[in-house]
Amino acid sequence: MSASRKNAITPSRSKDYAEWYQQVIKAADLAELSPVRGCMVIKPWGYALWENIRRVLDAMFKETGHRNAYFPLFIPLGFLQKEAEHVEGFAKECAVVTHHRLELDSEGRLVPAGPLEEPLVVRPTSETIIGAMFAKWIQSYRDLPLLLNQWANVVRWEMRTRMFLRTTEFMWQEGHTAHASAAEAMEEARRMLALYAGFARDYMAMPAIQGEKTESERFPGAVNTFTIEAMMQDRKALQAGTSHFLGENFARASEITFLDQEGKRRYAWTTSWGVSTRLIGAMIMTHSDDDGLVLPPRLAPAHVVILPVIHKDEVRSQVMEYCRQLAARLREVRFHDVPLEVELDTREMRGGEKMWSWVKKGIPLRVEIGPRDVAAESVFLGRRDRPARERESLPLAAFIEQVGAILDEIQKNLYERADAFRRRNTREIDSYDELREFFTPENRQKPEIHGGFALCHWAGGAAEEERLKNELGVSIRCIPLDDEEGEQGTCILTGKPSPRRVVIAKAY
Repeated sequence: MSASRKNAITPSRSKDYAEWYQQVIKAADLAELSPVRGCMVIKPWGYALWENIRRVLDAMFKETGHRNAYFPLFIPLGFLQKEAEHVEGFAKECAVVTHHRLELDSEGRLVPAGPLEEPLVVRPTSETIIGAMFAKWIQSYRDLPLLLNQWANVVRWEMRTRMFLRTTEFMWQEGHTAHASAAEAMEEARRMLALYAGFARDYMAMPAIQGEKTESERFPGAVNTFTIEAMMQDRKALQAGTSHFLGENFARASEITFLDQEGKRRYAWTTSWGVSTRLIGAMIMTHSDDDGLVLPPRLAPAHVVILPVIHKDEVRSQVMEYCRQLAARLREVRFHDVPLEVELDTREMRGGEKMWSWVKKGIPLRVEIGPRDVAAESVFLGRRDRPARERESLPLAAFIEQVGAILDEIQKNLYERADAFRRRNTREIDSYDELREFFTPENRQKPEIHGGFALCHWAGGAAEEERLKNELGVSIRCIPLDDEEGEQGTCILTGKPSPRRVVIAKAY
């Protein structure tokens, strides 16, 4: 047995997690770096994942009353200057267009020409330009609530990039809403956070903690920022989605006002919320193993691959016809109201090499068909939630009847596995010394001291949070919303009374 088959991805997660992550992306053919610094090319298998994420979320947004719109990629610099706190938060990441054409110089080189009267910022986020349009569209309480969503790309000039997690350009959705009251806007922000958490649980098979960010971690210009935080297999936290209650801040900056039912002019209350292609990175790091990508069936680009196993030409037509008929019958099956996506792999290559290519791509079910399977009217089935060499023979009719239930079982297994991992690596900690020990790198291999999510009482401020970052390389990921009643305790750093625990972790 070759070393590559013992460990399809090199290095393993335990040896070099960061490089393992990059190699999983490469082996699954999800994406690769582009000639443009910090940007990636998302390849068909990876983009199909994003399309499935978008399809599901888009339906959820529309079910909750939101409609899609599109706003310009370019934002006048003056729009950002209206919101001082907001622009300060993004200023270092902004790409700026200053000219509107190119000309040849005396040496035949293209150089920028035609300076713009006002520079244009390539959108890092769209609150300011959407606010300008909201100010035109909203005149009366009858125009509220206004519930919009945009699917778009954004640019944030990142210095250290990693595919799907942090790139200069990335795909996302951004919801923007305006309301007549603070209570209604807050309800919207919390509702969309719960929607994200439900999507992560039911489709990504990824458990996530719903919580609120501390003041120093809030979205620039927000009154409250809410987040879903998930634990990756290296025990770091990943912020997988955010929802912001913006209060009247952006309404005042953009003059979004309305006449209320008493004829008084009021400022609207606004929200924004979004997730991005970072969700693909989250799925990779939550489920994948040392054989490659592992995908939850409800988002996988394809559910089943059929692999003809043909060693003699005289049986080729018989095996291929069996495979084509199986593919046709499977495509008639619906899985959660979506037709099964089936791949029939007819490439001329060794069977083992072909099988491993699909293992590394993370497809949930692999069906191998040879002459014996045809004769017995059976299939030889491999599941991605089990070891690659663990396969079983099933009667053809039984497989077709049970395929949806098998996929549901895989989805359930992946969630339970991720949830058990998070629970094993979450610990209540009641002193700073214990926290330091928990996050000391040399202690990570000890079963009782290994890093992860630390649940600690907290009553500190920005200075204390900065100390956590400087001394331990950790941050407060969120104040969990499911613990709003809380338990009284003592802050691990200040010794002050604390009403509840927060989640502290290393993070991406």
